[in-house]
Amino acid sequence: MNKSHATGSDETAIMAFLHTMVFDPILSSSAASKPLKAGVRLTITRMTALDATGMVKYFWAAVAGTERSLDFAAEMKRQGFKRFEDEVVLLEFQKRFPKHHFKR
Repeated sequence: MNKSHATGSDETAIMAFLHTMVFDPILSSSAASKPLKAGVRLTITRMTALDATGMVKYFWAAVAGTERSLDFAAEMKRQGFKRFEDEVVLLEFQKRFPKHHFKR
């Protein structure tokens, strides 16, 4: 079940950033494959169920790579889309949402 995040919350800011940088270009592209779009939708669903700390951890786990995330990232790259791992996304995410910022 997805959480509803308040406007202006850290969660909303993280998702807005990822939508702009990674998700929306894929979802709005007629060139993106159906499986790629489905994978992005699944990622969005999983991330929106998390709080900000969980979202940041999810991002860094995807960058570190699991077999599934590495395959998915390779497919994103093959189809010409930005990924979490791309320098422009990675550095801006790190700057905006420092890894330990949300620890209490």
